Amino acid sequence: MAVRVHAFTDDALGEHDGVAIAGLIRRGELSAAEVAKAARERAARVNPELNAIVCEPESPFVSTDREALLFGVPTYVKDNTDLAGLPTQHGSAAFRARPAKGDGPYAKQFLASGMTVLGKTTLPEFGLNASTEFVGAAPTRNPWDTEFSSGASSGGSAALVAAGVVPIAHGNDGGGSIRIPAACCGLVGLKPTRGRHLDGPQAKSMPINLVSEGVLTCTVRDTATYFAAAERFWRNPALPPVGLVEGPAQRKLRIGVLSEPITGAPLDPQIRAVLDDTVKLLEGLGHEVRPIDYPVDPGFADDFATYWAMLAYLLGLTGKLTLDRSFDAAHLDTFTRGLAGRFRGSMLRSPALLYRLARTRHAYAASFRDVDLVVSPVLASPTPRLGYLSPDQPFDEVFDRLLAYVTYTPLANVTGAPALSFPMGASAAGLPIGMLFSAAHGDERTLLELAYTLEAARPPRRIQDAPTG
Repeated sequence: MAVRVHAFTDDALGEHDGVAIAGLIRRGELSAAEVAKAARERAARVNPELNAIVCEPESPFVSTDREALLFGVPTYVKDNTDLAGLPTQHGSAAFRARPAKGDGPYAKQFLASGMTVLGKTTLPEFGLNASTEFVGAAPTRNPWDTEFSSGASSGGSAALVAAGVVPIAHGNDGGGSIRIPAACCGLVGLKPTRGRHLDGPQAKSMPINLVSEGVLTCTVRDTATYFAAAERFWRNPALPPVGLVEGPAQRKLRIGVLSEPITGAPLDPQIRAVLDDTVKLLEGLGHEVRPIDYPVDPGFADDFATYWAMLAYLLGLTGKLTLDRSFDAAHLDTFTRGLAGRFRGSMLRSPALLYRLARTRHAYAASFRDVDLVVSPVLASPTPRLGYLSPDQPFDEVFDRLLAYVTYTPLANVTGAPALSFPMGASAAGLPIGMLFSAAHGDERTLLELAYTLEAARPPRRIQDAPTG
């Protein structure tokens, strides 16, 4: 029997999104302190079941900028980002993290939005898996049904937002890590263009930077307002500004459809049905929708898998220097060690694959001469039960399952393009199903405008409207 868990109740947070909460605080109808207290009480009620929080400071980190767009809105930060005074454990037992001496570069941009940080959220070891599960520790559970995965790697943040603990939480995305948990938990998850926001240290150490920083939310306007707030702190002059997107645009779009997984894996009939329904909705809204081909060779999937393994290998090699002297690669989990081992047999291929991956950006950009956006599934199959992608399972089994499951999201990471997951349906088990909308480099505005349109035309299901227990 499905067990849903949520924290929505008649308190200071109510059923408000972040923009509404900030407005109530700005008008003096609520205080930041009482909102933070309500969120911490919600977390105390549901986190024992969800296991989404890594650590909480004794007192929340409260902004002093009352003019910030999201002043006083409670939030959490993913535990791969430095916050002064809190350890950054990266979901790993391979080292013992010490309290960070200062806020990381991106954390400063995140905090400039004015939000109140209540703690840090779970991720699988170094964000390498697509489910937030661990060896020898409880997994993070999906609030829609606690027997299922919350996705990854921003799985803890997604679980807390979906459960109504906070309306917005930090995530980052190196292969789908914002969009996958957004799809699993029924949220809005926008991976920005590479360079749109400040990078964290892990992004700067990659031969090809895959990671973009962002948020997970329940409403489009929360995502749009966060992007505007982040841009007020710092804007990349090489990219067009996003500004504050406040609603849909009137223009009709040319939308390409990618249906079949690039890996050749089968597309689950439940996912196909939601994709077909999404296409019909888009056509009904007046957009021109047609199938297109992938802008990259099918060999892209194998190249990405090898690069993914390379990152695990480099992690094991450099952990003592980049993380902490206590780092011991022998204590990495089974999946991370298996991934690193897979790369050892592919080392000679690395210069060629890095060259090919770097070139995909140009092919991707060229593909947007004939379309404005692309729609595809986020994942090739519905959200799995916990255990299916667990790192304590045999590596080869989990690796093959991941290749079949995570097939659409990595393209945006390698090319650096923006892409947004939006909830468009549900599986037979009642779990949300997300569709992926991808845009040309720098065009987050069109993604947000379309998301507003979809939100009005097909409002996402609300977890608080479904029975619990």
